[in-house]
Amino acid sequence: MPPVPSASARSADEVNEQIRGLWLRTGGRLSAEQRAEYERLVTEWAEAVRAEISRAA
Repeated sequence: MPPVPSASARSADEVNEQIRGLWLRTGGRLSAEQRAEYERLVTEWAEAVRAEISRAA
């Protein structure tokens, strides 16, 4: 699995699309490895959202 880029590398929308794709590919059932990927993506998404809010403020 490739490393997850930092939040500054991708927008929250881009990360959200990857999260949606993961759920679609797995039919909503995640293996332990996929769950770990999901958790990394959600963390990246949250960081990207915070960065976007900071830039907008």
